[in-house]
Amino acid sequence: MKDIFTILAENNVTVPEEAKSAITAAVGENYKTVAEVEKIQRARDNYKTQLETAQDALKGFEGVDVKELQGRIASLQGDLQKAQDDYQAKIADMEFESVLDAAVSASKAKNAKAVRALLDLDALKASKNQADDIRTALENVKKDNDFLFESDEPVKNPVKDTGNTKITGGMSDLLRSAMGLPEKKGE
Repeated sequence: MKDIFTILAENNVTVPEEAKSAITAAVGENYKTVAEVEKIQRARDNYKTQLETAQDALKGFEGVDVKELQGRIASLQGDLQKAQDDYQAKIADMEFESVLDAAVSASKAKNAKAVRALLDLDALKASKNQADDIRTALENVKKDNDFLFESDEPVKNPVKDTGNTKITGGMSDLLRSAMGLPEKKGE
């Protein structure tokens, strides 16, 4: 792109150096380059397209009942809130089930379903401190129904070796020994 002084020089017009700054300022204030004009035209065309799009969208709203739209919006917001509440409830149930399963497993329950049946699940779900309340409830169930849990106590009546280490034969020798009969020899 040529500046104004190059164009003037090509047309045999000479501008003194002291006047160049004043001419540059005057041209800058009053004239735009082709690139600047094209940029302004593109912006204008963009705004024109946006205006036409907005006008077309407004034509789509002609004859629409505003009260009906407000009712639909309120209904959709209610549906959205209900879906969000359902989602939060499902997450809370999953977290509760996870905590409960872990606590039942840690309590060494023999049958988790039987132990869960003895718990007040609704009260435990509503609890503010679920983990501690579940642990307390399991301890209470264990006190009342200790047969449902593995015992931590050692075996009360262990079977001890009777000292009879002679039995080395098959099933018939074992049966004879159990009946108090002597060992059969020669077989």
